[in-house]
Amino acid sequence: METNIAKTERLIREINRIHGEYSQDYFETGKVPKINLSHTLKTVPIEPILSYRLNLHEAINDYLAFADTQNIDFFYRVKTTESIYDKVNRYLARENQYPVNNILNDIFGARIILPSADVTDIMEKLDDWKTDYSLKNWYLRDIDGYIGVHVYFKNASNFYYPWELQIWDKNDAKANIVNHQLYKRNFTPLSTLYNSLILKGLKFN
Repeated sequence: METNIAKTERLIREINRIHGEYSQDYFETGKVPKINLSHTLKTVPIEPILSYRLNLHEAINDYLAFADTQNIDFFYRVKTTESIYDKVNRYLARENQYPVNNILNDIFGARIILPSADVTDIMEKLDDWKTDYSLKNWYLRDIDGYIGVHVYFKNASNFYYPWELQIWDKNDAKANIVNHQLYKRNFTPLSTLYNSLILKGLKFN
């Protein structure tokens, strides 16, 4: 029987492969402009970000349909436009500015929930998997009642939006969901966020 550690490695391998294939199909066909995402938010227009989100939302299931993810219990979502505006707005308000690919690193996000012992074992293997699959990075996020391991996929390109996999301990799952729900309920209406971004100088064309 395949272990949860082996399943998680297989999931990481498949997300990484799909990220590479989708990014190639989207960015390397000459149909959309390529933008260096190592630049800060104020230098990158919002429209290409939202166009990428919409295309990914429409296309992701076509890629996942052929993924080797059988018998792996995981969840995924494509970030909403509202969530993107909210995140961009919060980061533009900070004194220090960050690269786009350090902020919008979860337009595609997946999650797997596992027993504590498995999460511990996986953390011991992630450095090796980072090398094996050329992952962007991983870290343990522990803040404001949320605890989760975050893994990022980039396929060694500053022109591809990173994707995220969250690995949760099942003992933290309920608290993490409550934390997530409280955060999302504080979203500002889209019209307000849009106007705020204009005032902060974000490009819209």
